[in-house]
Amino acid sequence: MKSPARKKSHPASVTNGRCRVVLTGGPGGGKTTAADLFRREIGDRVVIVPEAATLLFAGGFPRPKDPAAQRAVQRAIFHVQRSLEDLQATVFPDRLLLCDRGTVDGGAYWPGKSAEFFSEQQTTLKHELDRYDAVIFFETAAAGGLSLEGGNPWRKESLEEAVKLDQSLRKLWSQHPKFIFVPHNPSFFKKITFGLAALESIVGQLVH
Repeated sequence: MKSPARKKSHPASVTNGRCRVVLTGGPGGGKTTAADLFRREIGDRVVIVPEAATLLFAGGFPRPKDPAAQRAVQRAIFHVQRSLEDLQATVFPDRLLLCDRGTVDGGAYWPGKSAEFFSEQQTTLKHELDRYDAVIFFETAAAGGLSLEGGNPWRKESLEEAVKLDQSLRKLWSQHPKFIFVPHNPSFFKKITFGLAALESIVGQLVH
């Protein structure tokens, strides 16, 4: 007698029964601001998964320049980010998870080829992309030559470094089937308004 066929479930809905959306992009893009505003608007139907890198750096985690040490940092960020997402999904099983960055980001910050990063974490780019239902990418303000001052104090990238990171991140995340790009705008208000509208739209499609 044949075993009953297993039904395929959406990869990002396995743990929490709802959906998982990641906000990412280069430094100074406005994603954290957008996440906070959206949470205030939606209320307790959404839970924020904080950025692992910020938590680590704010807690005194070192930021070395040596490539070997940088790899150790990215390994730590990857595992903390993944654990935070899984923890929030377990504690809040009926809420939308809004992730401030995701596990794919490490591929852009890794001092070497991104394929090496995923291999070292014993995973693949596709597997990590499949953790999320949608991606909203906020282009860095550095793309318009604007200063990153006033953003995340734990991010110390120059404008040139921010643009390069933005491009590397976009190359990876844009491979997700539900990728939404929020371009730089001289008006931060207009950019955030566009980003929030995109977020509201995609959440409306995913959550019923």
